[in-house]
Amino acid sequence: MNKNQLAAKIWESANKMRSSIEANEYKDYILGFIFYKYLSEKEERWLLRRDYTPEDIREYVNEEDPETVQSAQQSLGYFIAYKDLFSTWIGMGFDFSVDNVRTALSSFSRLISESHKKVFEGIFTTLETGLSKLGRDNRTQTKAVQDLIHLINDIPVGNYDVLGFIYEYLIEKFASNAGKKAGEFYTPHEVSVLMSEIVADHLQDRSEIRIYENKTQNWIQFNDCPLRGVA
Repeated sequence: MNKNQLAAKIWESANKMRSSIEANEYKDYILGFIFYKYLSEKEERWLLRRDYTPEDIREYVNEEDPETVQSAQQSLGYFIAYKDLFSTWIGMGFDFSVDNVRTALSSFSRLISESHKKVFEGIFTTLETGLSKLGRDNRTQTKAVQDLIHLINDIPVGNYDVLGFIYEYLIEKFASNAGKKAGEFYTPHEVSVLMSEIVADHLQDRSEIRIYENKTQNWIQFNDCPLRGVA
């Protein structure tokens, strides 16, 4: 299955799963879980490079091992305990609960290193606070999340070409389904490329480029080259 087929399969399944949830809201769930999977696998690869075995990861990667926690925070900027890894969720089977996700996201926020607060702080807030919208009770929320993480598990997040393609594909599809609300979170690829070419041509002789963003007025100023309506 190539990346186009995989992206189409994931979109079709995700679009069915969202049921009555607005497309612009559901994107926060699927994209949030994709990013959490990426961070989880990044930590696992880092641990394996440090000669941890899978058994070591199960046994020692927890908050009771301050050396591992601090080392991960220094190298990655965050720490995820074994029990909170995306792969652990997948392997839990019927023991998995939406509460595992709530606990994991809360722990992630608490264990971000001070030096990376600006990078990671708040990135899962929307996902964490919105879990209750995925069902009327804990059981239905668990079912919705379980279906979603098993769908996302098919995405090879270590392959940046495939991950980037699927990520953009999903954003575009959710934007199309969101209608007028789409402009809040998606700029079409062709428009982005055109913007980049315009800016690059305008600034090609500059030795220094300064970028200013005004989100409230929805425009970006590249020195004296304003591009309105694209922030």
